Amino acid sequence: MTPGGTPTRFPLQPAEGSSGVPSSGGFALRGEPRLLAIPLSSTRHLGTGSPDWLPCSDRSRERRDPLFATGSRGLQWFLVEIEGSWGANAFTSSALSRQLGQQLVSRIEAAGMRPLAIRRTGRRGAQSVPRWRWAFVDSRPGFEQVRWGEVDAPEQLLDVPLDGSTGIHSAKPIYGVCTHAKHDRCCAVRGRPVVGALAAEFPDETWECSHLGGDRFAGTMVLLPEGLYYGRVDDVDAVDVVDLAREGRVDERFFRGRSSLTHAVQAAQHYARLQFGDDRLAAYAPLGEAPGEGDGVTVVTLAAGCGGAEGGAAAGGAAGGTIEVAVAEILSQPLLSNCGATRFGRVREYALVSLTVT
Repeated sequence: MTPGGTPTRFPLQPAEGSSGVPSSGGFALRGEPRLLAIPLSSTRHLGTGSPDWLPCSDRSRERRDPLFATGSRGLQWFLVEIEGSWGANAFTSSALSRQLGQQLVSRIEAAGMRPLAIRRTGRRGAQSVPRWRWAFVDSRPGFEQVRWGEVDAPEQLLDVPLDGSTGIHSAKPIYGVCTHAKHDRCCAVRGRPVVGALAAEFPDETWECSHLGGDRFAGTMVLLPEGLYYGRVDDVDAVDVVDLAREGRVDERFFRGRSSLTHAVQAAQHYARLQFGDDRLAAYAPLGEAPGEGDGVTVVTLAAGCGGAEGGAAAGGAAGGTIEVAVAEILSQPLLSNCGATRFGRVREYALVSLTVT
């Protein structure tokens, strides 16, 4: 806000490129960082024999598909340890019977929760006895928690209360890295180095997990209980990304969004971080969202920084001020969203319309 009290509207400039428009169809904020060109991985050998075929994660990097605002919804989660191999669906093609897996997923989803299969990385001995551990995770801001429990037989998972009233509270976070090969091969090839690196540093917190969404962004991971999604973390030292998160900060280069927030809010926070540079997770808390002018436009109101003088200064305004970010939902160019896709489709992306500090 200007000294006279007039809202400050930050100018936008076309992103670099032949058309002056980025892949998202919007505009870039001043000083928006550009990722360095990253060599494509050894996933090329996974091809189907077509000379033009490339793994979905390689194609995504070539297109520079935006990572932000791609974190799928998950207010609460129910994690189940399922040892051994997983088929295309970790709950119905695994050590669980198909019927039990279907019943369990239906029960979890009916409670408004997200099911996720987990397992420890590395090989287990053939004589090892499987354990049926579970975790209740609440990712809602202000209510974050993890509770662990265990049952003697998989059928007993159907009797576990899903309201967080049971289980042992744990102060340790959960780091889930997707290695779900039968769902998408990129997840395994790119996810395994990530889970190996994290398990070496954080053995108790690190798990392999089933499909998180966004196969083309492999290696993908989620940090619980906060529900922080990341993608392409095999391009960097994933331990550094997690260390930053443990400090309450996010690496915006690889951050996809928070599971408790809508995609529009995820996009608004992304643009606010790019403009003002505050990488604290607590910064730019959502205060509201409403339809804007024009089809697909949403106006998101964010708190300026984390509050207080420092937070207000970081947001370019006075303490206690707000930021209004208008974002437009658009569709990408046609693409193959995963390695198994045979038809081109369009995915949702968000372009910045305006950003104003009041």
